Amino acid sequence: QAQRPWRRTGLKPPIPAALGVLLALALLALARLPPSLDCSPHLPPASSPPGPRWEAATPLSGGQARGERPPMPPARLWQDQPPGRGRRRRQGVMGDAPLWFSNDDLQKMQLLASGRVVSKTRVPAHGQVLRVGLRAMGDAEGDALPASPEGDCREGRCGLIKRPGDLYEVLAFHLDRVLGLNRSLPAVARRFTSHLLPYSYTDGSLRPIIWWVPDLQHLEDANNDQNSCALGWLQYQEMLQPHGPTLVAGDAPCSSIPRGEWSRLALFDFLLQVHDRLDRYCCGFQPDPSEPCVEEMLHEKCRNPAELVLVHILVRRSAPSRLVFIDNAGRPQHPEEKLNFRLLQGIDSFPAVAVATLRSGRLQSLLLESLRVDQELWESQGGTEGLRPLLRTIDRRARILLQYIQEHNLTVFGDSP
Repeated sequence: QAQRPWRRTGLKPPIPAALGVLLALALLALARLPPSLDCSPHLPPASSPPGPRWEAATPLSGGQARGERPPMPPARLWQDQPPGRGRRRRQGVMGDAPLWFSNDDLQKMQLLASGRVVSKTRVPAHGQVLRVGLRAMGDAEGDALPASPEGDCREGRCGLIKRPGDLYEVLAFHLDRVLGLNRSLPAVARRFTSHLLPYSYTDGSLRPIIWWVPDLQHLEDANNDQNSCALGWLQYQEMLQPHGPTLVAGDAPCSSIPRGEWSRLALFDFLLQVHDRLDRYCCGFQPDPSEPCVEEMLHEKCRNPAELVLVHILVRRSAPSRLVFIDNAGRPQHPEEKLNFRLLQGIDSFPAVAVATLRSGRLQSLLLESLRVDQELWESQGGTEGLRPLLRTIDRRARILLQYIQEHNLTVFGDSP
């Protein structure tokens, strides 16, 4: 090929051409320099969304949690993390459960929900109640032992199967735990299939089963064996006074039970409208003629307070200073205009944690979170929508109780275990 004249003749290239070569070399050198930090390709542009943040999910009633990706809709409520005490969870035999359930609660609930029935015993004077011995599924050591009703119950492996109409007792157990009272016995809803049980127990109906306390203390009096101590209404009111019997006065009925226990009981019974313990005579409201207290002519005794006695006042031999709440079915349909305020008579303070929970305005959502753990009950009641009317009733009673506390200038006290 013909060469350019300046190469062929050995002349220097023209100045503009030399400048062009130098400029190209300079550009090449600049291209090899490391990029500045402001233009680093490893950082997102200013408009890019930040990465996921470690923060709790928003409440169920709120919007989405902030973050790079929207959260997946939960399959089970107990997998969520609503605010408050339920934000932390406990991993146990029943799965991921709220922290107000102890490990002991969860173990007993699992036994009640899935334990194999190995024996049955009738409970005297309770025709529609069966006490059953249970063995945990997969308990090879227990399966090798012969069924022993008394032995199983002494070891804490028994439950009381009650009537289908007593399912409210399961909700009462959850209310007790949500409020931090911890005086009710573990309870679950269950359908039974064991061949050891009568057909009426295996017909597919859902029944509550409540853990059997092996050391519940009963009076030896056959006519008053549903109490650990005999206590009349007037004696009870005297005990509630600041100058009333103390733990030192061992000759007083129920002297081992501190005043705070009665406050827990009164709060619990008012929310559930359980009258049988503190007011089995229906003295605190005008009962309908069909009420048992009217049919059994108990209501007439309200004229003479000295005749009135408390029932189902029970403690364990291993913990004589702690009440045990049993038969907690209560009255979910009891009308608001007939609420029994006599249950609160003489009480001048209430447990602080329970009152704080009521004041939080989150009682319904906490109960829903708790009840989800019991899938049999949850599904049988229609889930959130089916349970909502019942929970609204309890929440309304809670608001009325808070108003009562305010109007009477009542106080709160620190909680004991």
